[in-house]
Parts: sequence; C-alpha cells; structure tokens
Amino acid sequence: MPASPVEARLETFQNPARSRNYRIHFETDDFTSVCPVTGQPDFGRIDIDYVPDRLCVESKSLKFYLASYRNERAFNEAVTNRILNDFVKACSPREAIVTAQFSARGGIALTIRVEYPDKNPKERRSPDRRRITAD
Repeated sequence: MPASPVEARLETFQNPARSRNYRIHFETDDFTSVCPVTGQPDFGRIDIDYVPDRLCVESKSLKFYLASYRNERAFNEAVTNRILNDFVKACSPREAIVTAQFSARGGIALTIRVEYPDKNPKERRSPDRRRITAD
C-alpha cells in the first residue's frame, strides 16, 4: 500500500473499444484524507466518471491510489483537484469528472466537482454573478 499519493501509481491498460465513446464510472464510499487545520479525518465519497481515449485505468491501482490519501493533510478542494490531475496524467481521457462528497463537519457537508477538459478556464464569475476574465 503506498504511503502517499506521490508514491501511488495509477496503472492503465489499452482501451478495448477506442473507436467508441463510452463512460466508465468508479465510486468509493470509504475515502479518507486529513484536514490540514484540525488534523481530523475527512470522510468522503469519490465518484470518477470518464470517457477513455487510448487507455483505461485499472481499478485495483485506483483503489490503492485513493487509499494513499488516508494520511494526506490537504483541503478537500485541493484533494479533489489533485485526483483529477493525476487521473488525467495517467490515462489522458477524452473527458473526466471527479465528484467528492465529504461528510458533514460542524453541520456543513461539502461537495466538489471538477471536470476535464475545463469548460471555460478563462472565465469566472464574481460574487455578484458578473462575468470577469481571469488574468
């Protein structure tokens, strides 16, 4: 079992139906990382949906990769974005979405959804919902 995400390796295999767009869905309810502020565990559900291109991710390596976060101190937003980045780096999918639903702490639950490719990376919205461009 890898001690951290840096040591973990997402293994892949050739897509058996490369000419077809199809979705693969992974889910786990036993994801754990550590809050960098309190040191308390953050429990969550991770869903990964993707359309493979040349490569598919092998599920056992994904299981070990996700388990490697158990001692990782990071904000939930950073964890979710890192999972997507590592996933994309490993298999270069046509599309990918990572959704992380973290259990309530202090009465507030948190869900983060990140997508690849980014739908519009140059545009964001200000708090009053006006469109502004990124630098």
